[in-house]
Amino acid sequence: MNESAIEAVEAYKNLLQNYIRTKDEKYLYRAEQVSKKFIKNQILPEEIVNFHNQALDEIFPEIPEEFKDSMSFLLETMIGYGLAHQEFQALRDEQLTLKSEISVAASMQETLLATVKPEAEGLDIGVISVPAHQMNGDYHHFIKGKDGSLGIAVADVVGKGVPAALSMSMIKYAVDSFPETMMKPKDILANLNRVVERNVDPSMFITMCYALYEPKRSSFCYSSAGHEPGLYYNAKTDSFRELETKGIVLGVAPEVSYEQYELQLDKGDMLILLTDGVTECRQGEHFLEIDEVLDVIRKYKHLPAQETVNQVFKHFERLQSFQLRDDFTLIILRKDV
Repeated sequence: MNESAIEAVEAYKNLLQNYIRTKDEKYLYRAEQVSKKFIKNQILPEEIVNFHNQALDEIFPEIPEEFKDSMSFLLETMIGYGLAHQEFQALRDEQLTLKSEISVAASMQETLLATVKPEAEGLDIGVISVPAHQMNGDYHHFIKGKDGSLGIAVADVVGKGVPAALSMSMIKYAVDSFPETMMKPKDILANLNRVVERNVDPSMFITMCYALYEPKRSSFCYSSAGHEPGLYYNAKTDSFRELETKGIVLGVAPEVSYEQYELQLDKGDMLILLTDGVTECRQGEHFLEIDEVLDVIRKYKHLPAQETVNQVFKHFERLQSFQLRDDFTLIILRKDV
């Protein structure tokens, strides 16, 4: 026991003696101050009971044996309590450390994966991505080409937390490193597949959709690696249809080729890219059908694209009592010319 702890014990004995003698509440207040010193010196509860027993023996040497027995009983009880308390404190400290590390990782993820919604000729763009917890397992990224083209990546890691965030960072910087001559969606996914297969743990899978908008042709090319199918809205027929997508998730095999599809957009048409946090929203235990999701998008499609995705998110957030069960990413690109 260090000098500070010994002083605290002596102070406790004096306070106890004075309080018993005077019943003055000022000694109770001072005892509270001494208890803080006990905490600071990591003195356990059972040790405090032991100090109390020793002090009583000194103050009242003729104390009845029955009372001493009761204090021994209390001491044994506090030993069990102290052990449980120590275990709880250790777990709490570990939890706080882990929470702090995750907070730092989430901040780093936000910095590393930051992407700015671009201005694109003839396109109205809306995007929202909200993590269910601190770390976002979804990823989206925009890449503008020198010819005015716009690349859009949307991905989802099967597996969350710090490993997912690190994988997303790797994907982002791999995409950024590809030369513009390799920006065809099918080539992007084939190259990313090799990167993931070589560098990511086999237990972790990444789904991804990559689309490329060419304003001169008003066309969208896209490929998918096992990702949630996007949606196409035809303004003339006022109808939605699921995008055709074939392709296995990234990283399963070293050499994989992907199909590439093309869509021609007319004024008012929309391309909707999303993750399963949108299509697998639940109301209670009921998973929403895709038609229910489309009904919500249809309800707000008359708004600017950013306002549309904001309102759709708010709708599903309310539906799930403001507790997202999965990361939520929704991108809407509407041809407005």
